[in-house]
Amino acid sequence: MGASTLYGPHTLNAYIQEFKKLAAALIGGGSVEPGPQPPDLLDKQISLLTPVVLDATPLGVNFGDVKDDIANSTFKRGNTVSVTFWSACPRNDLMTEGTFALVELLQDQKTWMPVFDDDDFCLKFKWSRPAKLSPQSYATIDWRIPESVVTGVYRIRHFGASKSLFGSIRHFTGTSSAFVVE
Repeated sequence: MGASTLYGPHTLNAYIQEFKKLAAALIGGGSVEPGPQPPDLLDKQISLLTPVVLDATPLGVNFGDVKDDIANSTFKRGNTVSVTFWSACPRNDLMTEGTFALVELLQDQKTWMPVFDDDDFCLKFKWSRPAKLSPQSYATIDWRIPESVVTGVYRIRHFGASKSLFGSIRHFTGTSSAFVVE
């Protein structure tokens, strides 16, 4: 029995053993055999969350549309920029190979370049429903502008996936208005 450990009561000792091998190989310039592939246990996981039945938006609104746009057009380093999008439950697609939120910088007056995503501490993605059983939801993205950013024109993008009543998943994106960081 391992309680909460994946490989039982000796998990820590096994990790220490393997990390010692890796450290010795790094120091000595050697290599380490890859060893066996760990089992894929995704289908064995249990979830206590109720499944997503469907996502919806108000009439005339699309997923990814801006609900509350950026309040100002100019910001300084240290300020927080906030935008809210009509969204869908993030459990429809965990975006493990992507991102829910992105800050982009306009370069050469024509190309948007990604500079921060939801891996960065300065960017926060908050999902919520207006009511517990409502199929409608929104995502608020807050960007606390780091002191190290270059001045320029920025925008915030949101990525998500909505679920229809019949169970199909459709991906969507949303984009805020552009704003200036001085």
